[in-house]
Amino acid sequence: MENQPQQVTPILEVAWTRFAQLDAASLKRSKSHLNMRRWIAALGVLATLFAILTELYPENFSPLGAVILKLLLIISPILASILAAFVSKFFSTGDWLVTRAGAEEILKEIYSYRTILQNTTTRRAWLEKRLEEIQRSVFSGMNGELILEPYKGALPPAPRFSPKYPNSDPGFHDLTGDEYFRFRLEDQLNWHTREVNRRQKERTRLQWFILISGGMGALLAAWGPPIALWVALSAAFTSAFIGWQELRSLDSVVRNYSKVIMELNILFDHWKNLEGEEQSQTEFYKTVRSTEDILWGQNVEYIKSMQEALRDSDLEEEASLINRVIKEQRDSDNRFKAEMADAIGDYTRESMLDSEKTLTETFKSALGTLSEEASSDLVQAELAAMQNAIQDAAENIAERIGGFSSSLKAIQAEFDGVEIGSNTPMSVLNDLLSRYPKTTDAKG
Repeated sequence: MENQPQQVTPILEVAWTRFAQLDAASLKRSKSHLNMRRWIAALGVLATLFAILTELYPENFSPLGAVILKLLLIISPILASILAAFVSKFFSTGDWLVTRAGAEEILKEIYSYRTILQNTTTRRAWLEKRLEEIQRSVFSGMNGELILEPYKGALPPAPRFSPKYPNSDPGFHDLTGDEYFRFRLEDQLNWHTREVNRRQKERTRLQWFILISGGMGALLAAWGPPIALWVALSAAFTSAFIGWQELRSLDSVVRNYSKVIMELNILFDHWKNLEGEEQSQTEFYKTVRSTEDILWGQNVEYIKSMQEALRDSDLEEEASLINRVIKEQRDSDNRFKAEMADAIGDYTRESMLDSEKTLTETFKSALGTLSEEASSDLVQAELAAMQNAIQDAAENIAERIGGFSSSLKAIQAEFDGVEIGSNTPMSVLNDLLSRYPKTTDAKG
């Protein structure tokens, strides 16, 4: 059926367009926010690195290089502060989460329209009313600033609904039980399975980075001065990794997605176990309702428990067991993190205090002496040499252009009136070419 031409229903076209707008806005804002946070973390680490280099290895840089290093030392924390203020001003409301919730709610109602309500005569008016309510809710959640770019792509929007995938939903016709199972339930089960594995790998990688940077800090602290000053850089990396892990909420996401996978697997197994006549309209609608409740709960309660979204009593009973296991695991993780932080702190506290004092003095010294060093005789001599070289090159180019131009004018005056063409004698052409000014530029 999905390969046949579809009749585009106007209300579904409107619904898919509104979904595509909110989905694109959410992805764009989320990506911008993460990029900003990456830069803030990177600048914090770089500021620490510049301070250590300025303190420990000033003799390894030329006077001009030392000035540049101190400029970087001063600029990097300023840029980090500016970016932090920008993020706090324009990203603190988490508006991409509002548009994400709106997009997923529209998607939920699209599938309800095409399944449970497919034989209801008033479903067009119902979907129009729901679109109105969702858009008003998003507008309110965005504090009255709903800034969306127009969507002009294919519907349903790619890549989430790409025709190149065999189980991709064409988007407009009413669905049978098997079609809903493939296009929605099975598709979302596969997506969450891939995503939870990707997030788990990211979480494991970050935990390794945190342990390695913390261990390096303890090792550097035991080494003693001046190497111990590098503990500050190790601590900066550790802080950046921990902050990124908390920003990504990887623990909550992995648990949340794991629960969604478990519930969708139960529905998957139940539908696959039904034979022919058992896949009735009642079972179909029950599967739709349970699937949409689970997915809707996962999107709206992104960090919270899924239990509030599960309306079937059997599902709630299964979820309560999972919640207890998750709570025990969360408590165990918190105890382990606290013990690890205490162990690292015991090794590095004294060295960190010394490093903070030294780096603070270095920063103040760099800020106080930057102007003096920039005006030193050696730095000024280097800058003057650079200026003279540029001036000589410009004069040389101007001289060559002037000579070339005067030579051309002389040739023009001498051969004025001579017609150059196929009948021009070879002796005249050879004389003209021999008079053409030569250049000293290398060929090739």
